[in-house]
Amino acid sequence: MDRELYVGIDATKIVVSARPIKVRTGRVSRHRAGSVTEMLPVAPSGATREERTAFACRLSLPLAFLTALAAAAGAPWWLPAVASVVTVAAVWRRQARAAAETDFELPRDPQARVLLAAEERAVLQRAVRVARRVRRAWPALPGMVDEAADHSLTSALDDLATLLVRRQELRRLRSGLAAVPGRDVPEGSPALSALSEQRDQAERLWREAGREVNRILRSLDRTALAQESLLRERHIGETARHAELALAGLAPAATVNHSELADRTDAVITAYRELEAGRN
Repeated sequence: MDRELYVGIDATKIVVSARPIKVRTGRVSRHRAGSVTEMLPVAPSGATREERTAFACRLSLPLAFLTALAAAAGAPWWLPAVASVVTVAAVWRRQARAAAETDFELPRDPQARVLLAAEERAVLQRAVRVARRVRRAWPALPGMVDEAADHSLTSALDDLATLLVRRQELRRLRSGLAAVPGRDVPEGSPALSALSEQRDQAERLWREAGREVNRILRSLDRTALAQESLLRERHIGETARHAELALAGLAPAATVNHSELADRTDAVITAYRELEAGRN
């Protein structure tokens, strides 16, 4: 997957899209890592409408004074007047946006995914945090992580978002089917049999989606843990080497167990291969 991935998280939903996500109200901070851009809410400023109005009035006074000076100097008065109005309106709009809770627009792109259920949102947020851990280790692993690793990680999040949307719909469908009363329907009714069959089908799809979600989460966890284990081992090895040099009075460097370190390196590479193979 060569495209970018945008993940917008607000208080009520998560939007996952291949295109930048528009903001209806509030402000966001953007954090780009590889081909993934997280868009997170910025806390509201708390400025009330009265406070914003008072600030706009204070701002208008010097602008009006400058307009009067321009007119007295013989310049067209309407140019600074229009500029003043535009400035006050822009500041008002910016302050109003800063005072509001962040709310992303629902994308029109049919390929975008929107998670509303709390359970599915929690799963994706956990996966985003793990992916962040994985990418945070990359600068310390030169030569081991390439563009394909970034694409594999981004594709894993993309596939997970698709699965969670399906699971969200299945959750709603299962609840609806479970709520259908069947007590007053005669036994052996074709309608009751059809309802039971659909419940079984929904349950089967629910379990399958759950297994796929867990598989991706396990792959992400293994990748993060393999990297972190390798980095810890490298740090311990370097610490031991420097300690031995100090104790031996700058004697030749201690022998490092390259075989075990190579095994750890292979574990990281294997984790990425599993992540790549899982989406094929």
